[in-house]
Amino acid sequence: MASPVEDKYRSPLVSRYASKEMAYNFSDKRKFITWRRLWIYLAQSEKELGLPITDEQVKEMEDHVEDINFAMAAEEERKLRHDVMAHVHTFAYCCPTAAPIIHLGATSCYVGDNTDLIMLRDGFGLLLPKLACVIHRLADFAEKYADLPTLGFTHYQPAQLTTVGKRACLWLQDLVMDMRNLERAQGDLRFRGVKGTTGTQASFLQLFEGDHEKVEKLDRMVTEKAGFKKSYIVTGQTYSRKVDVDCLTVLASLGATVHKICTDIRLLANLKEIEEPFEKEQIGSSAMPYKRNPMRAERCCSLARHLIALVSDPLHTASVQWLERTLDDSANRRISLPESFLTADIILSTLQNITEGLVVYPKVIERHIRHELPFMATENIIMAMVKAGGNRQDCHEKIRVLSQEAAAVVKQEGGDNDFLARVLADPYFAPIINQLDALLEPKTFIGRAPQQVYSLTLTHLYQRPKAIQLLA
Repeated sequence: MASPVEDKYRSPLVSRYASKEMAYNFSDKRKFITWRRLWIYLAQSEKELGLPITDEQVKEMEDHVEDINFAMAAEEERKLRHDVMAHVHTFAYCCPTAAPIIHLGATSCYVGDNTDLIMLRDGFGLLLPKLACVIHRLADFAEKYADLPTLGFTHYQPAQLTTVGKRACLWLQDLVMDMRNLERAQGDLRFRGVKGTTGTQASFLQLFEGDHEKVEKLDRMVTEKAGFKKSYIVTGQTYSRKVDVDCLTVLASLGATVHKICTDIRLLANLKEIEEPFEKEQIGSSAMPYKRNPMRAERCCSLARHLIALVSDPLHTASVQWLERTLDDSANRRISLPESFLTADIILSTLQNITEGLVVYPKVIERHIRHELPFMATENIIMAMVKAGGNRQDCHEKIRVLSQEAAAVVKQEGGDNDFLARVLADPYFAPIINQLDALLEPKTFIGRAPQQVYSLTLTHLYQRPKAIQLLA
């Protein structure tokens, strides 16, 4: 017989992948405890501003902030068809003295929207240290391999050389941009505050008998108690759903970055130049025991596609919010907001694992360079021959013929690139034979790649000390 866990669908984002911290951040328990805290902040502030609320009522609410009868709340919601009022009644049941003043003057979005903003803020707070850690680890990797030559690729065809560290800096720079974007999105968040049913604060103005100053002060007091510096100046019943767009856009952008990084790692794994960590007893394939599949990078790509796709939800939602609000946002946001943060959390945790254990195979990289470098060195050979007294056009023609012959051996016969052997065997190139080793030294083809690595990691990578601080 199936257990209650086995006979119902569970989101793999929670059951299989996400951290317990991010799963808790968007949990029902966290949400409803936050609702109660918001009711307490409201009551405290209303009391401080002169409304007839007693210390005993506030104390009673504080004593029961985590005492949630979920079964009662579910039954109340079944009867009332209203989640906020179900929890007002459930809270009132265990706080009979405070019952008359719970949710005083507020609309459902007072707890709903403000809690969402708290979860978004704290969700970014969980993601940023993980991103900083990935940046820190990848910066170490880039510096370690700053001057290790490797084939560069354009159009996934061999191009001029780069270095393993310089390629990692392409990934690193994108992650630095993501760090900036996430910090900015978190910093831009404001509180909905105490705005009332359509955002006019009319109910609170009535409570305070037309005292605008007290209504403004109430908004500021509750905002500060919730840990925000500012609230939105105007709202409808809800805060603008463009806020959700801003938050999920930066997460989708992070998803694009991670997808590119992990796709590169998968391509390099196929070349056997770089691999993600592979445990001693890990199985790559049920049918092919020899395989070492890049399963972590594949997971990141798979989930990153989901993260990128999720940004379309808040875009559509923001575009159809009629006038002061419509309720067709609610069900969508219950899914899209948590799933975006849960997915980002998963891919950053996985990417951290990958970047902490990337395996580099220098001998394989060297072999690939030897296979392609003779063709790339043709210009150097021509210049050397000219310096030795040769004619550029004659040399160019010699090189063209020999390189095409060598290419035919590689492509048509499946042999190795023998261009260099052909050059050595041709008497025409006798004046520069003793220079060939120097002309074919890979490090002479990497330009300023090492310097660019250190410039990024030591000068511009301001997140790195932050990563160290966050990890301390």
